[in-house]
Amino acid sequence: MKTHRLLSPFVMASTLVLAFAGVPHAAAEDTTDAAKPAESAKPAEAPKADEPPKPVAAPKHFDVKNNFRNICGFCHADYGRKPGKGPQLMNSERTDEFMFNRIKKGMPSRMAAFGSVYSDDDIHEIVKFIRNLKDGEEPQNP
Repeated sequence: MKTHRLLSPFVMASTLVLAFAGVPHAAAEDTTDAAKPAESAKPAEAPKADEPPKPVAAPKHFDVKNNFRNICGFCHADYGRKPGKGPQLMNSERTDEFMFNRIKKGMPSRMAAFGSVYSDDDIHEIVKFIRNLKDGEEPQNP
């Protein structure tokens, strides 16, 4: 099939792009001892009683809508509300388990596997995003 031959290089290329997404470049991060500041001989001071505790960084929010648009949107048109190179996902009769497994494991020569890119929790959020799609309404993060 001609489509099979055309899709296969895309699937391979998109998998490589996703596999290296977020991987820091070696030149951007120098981990040699010379790059590290010298340890101070002075022990760290304990916070004063009248000082408020320093805020702890919140866990990074997974922006499903943005990820879907940039990754999945290449094949699933209009955030999955219309068919494109891939099927329409809005109002799919497939089970949540089926969608989860398809996203995680992919399908040879049809869809890349994203289990090494997204955590299980992220994939569950993607499935929720798909289930909440409505025709004529702007998609929202779950």
